[in-house]
Amino acid sequence: MTDLDRCYHIIKKPVITEKATDDGATRNAYHFRVPVDANKVEIRHAVEKLFDVKVTGVNTLVVSGKWRRRGYTRGRTQTWKKAMVTLAEGQTIDIL
Repeated sequence: MTDLDRCYHIIKKPVITEKATDDGATRNAYHFRVPVDANKVEIRHAVEKLFDVKVTGVNTLVVSGKWRRRGYTRGRTQTWKKAMVTLAEGQTIDIL
C-alpha cells in the first residue's frame, strides 16, 4: 500500500453538519470521519498530504453507536471516530 493509499484509508469522509460548518467558519476547523484505530499523528499527516495544508491541531472523539429498534429486533449503529482538524491561519479546504 502506498503512502497516498494509506491517507485515503484514514480520511473516510468529511462530516458536514451545521455545527461542523460553523466550526469551520469560526476557528478554521474541519471535521472528518476516521477509523476508530487511527491516531492524531496519522490523521495530521493524511490531511496535510491530501489537501496540501498546514495542520496546527487535531482533536478526536469516539461517537458511540445509538440503540435502534426495528420491530422486535434491537441493535446498535456503528461506533465511529470523529477528527476535528484545525488549520493554520489563512488556509482552507474546499470540501463542497
